[in-house]
Amino acid sequence: MRSNHSATGASRHRAIAALLACAAAALIVPASPLQADEAQPFRLCADPTNLPFSSDSSSKPGFYVEIGQALAQALGRPIAYDWYKSYFGKRTVRVTLLGKQCDAMIGLPRSADFMGPAVIFSDVFAKEGYALVATKGAAVGGIDGLKGKRVAVQFASTPQNLLASRDDIQKVTVLSPEEGMQALDQGRADVAFIWGPVAGWLNKTSYGGRYQIELTEGEGLSWDAAIGFAKASTELRDRVNAVLPQLQGKIGELAVKYGLPGGAPVRFGAAPTPAPVTTGTGSGAGVAQVANVVATETKGDAVAPGLEAVGAGKEIFNGTCAHCHGPDAIQSERKIDLRLLRHRYGDEMREKYLTTVQEGRPNKGMPAWKEVYTEDQVNSIYSFLLTVQVESND
Repeated sequence: MRSNHSATGASRHRAIAALLACAAAALIVPASPLQADEAQPFRLCADPTNLPFSSDSSSKPGFYVEIGQALAQALGRPIAYDWYKSYFGKRTVRVTLLGKQCDAMIGLPRSADFMGPAVIFSDVFAKEGYALVATKGAAVGGIDGLKGKRVAVQFASTPQNLLASRDDIQKVTVLSPEEGMQALDQGRADVAFIWGPVAGWLNKTSYGGRYQIELTEGEGLSWDAAIGFAKASTELRDRVNAVLPQLQGKIGELAVKYGLPGGAPVRFGAAPTPAPVTTGTGSGAGVAQVANVVATETKGDAVAPGLEAVGAGKEIFNGTCAHCHGPDAIQSERKIDLRLLRHRYGDEMREKYLTTVQEGRPNKGMPAWKEVYTEDQVNSIYSFLLTVQVESND
């Protein structure tokens, strides 16, 4: 009897253990897609060298980078960055955001014309654009306030187009916001009409805040900045929109920290031709900057390059040639500095360019491109290179 009783007890224990195991299994609920998603990093694409917007420096990460950090914290997710140097806005977005290298990209212009419907946008978190920079206390106002003044403007930008027909305003054409600020500081210009975020950053970091900076608005002068997502990421976009309102105070603090212009904007009328949107490159560029090069007279070429050809050539160059010859052809090594082509070859510049690009220089690591690019594309690159020629890089 003892033996039977022991066997019965053992069976009972096994049954109870089995029931407990089933109960425990029932309590283990598979993680929902939302929970699994929150465990994943919030991946943002950003340029590592584009202050005041972004930088991979821990001491000066940039306006967008710090917004991304605040967003990730509000979403309860860790953050990860995919650093990618941006030269031309839409190409960068195609490679990174639409190439699934990141979940979102901060600072895109909220417009259906910007790669819609492939890209969808969050609510607006800031307004960015061109700005008027002048000595503190100077009365600038709108376009009539610029009469009789020397105004530094960036080549091929909306401000240059806007002022082109005004003979009562002296235009001082510059390469970049940095040069615009230098023209102002050196007394060569009374006002700089340049890309505002960079002007504000330079004023704060290089000029001791000595200038007043007024944001402008008007066609092609300012943009609503938002966060871009691939069109399939509507759920993430909606979650970001849900937390953006609670971050507005933080975003305002960051705008002050990085010197972004604020206050009521100065209103201008429509420009003849609005500037195309790009992300630019380095601290001298911005979300809505255009080719920041000065057109120069061309030896041996009857027709000056059009802005469309220059822009197309710049995009191809920065996507293909910049890894050797530098972004925007800015290169300190003389032997591969393409800004010196006219200096070296004079009237033979075009012939030398075509031969080298089409046939290559295999012994020097230069591939032949004749089977890669069309004649029009090769000519567009040449049009861009014409705009950056200098006499010396010393």
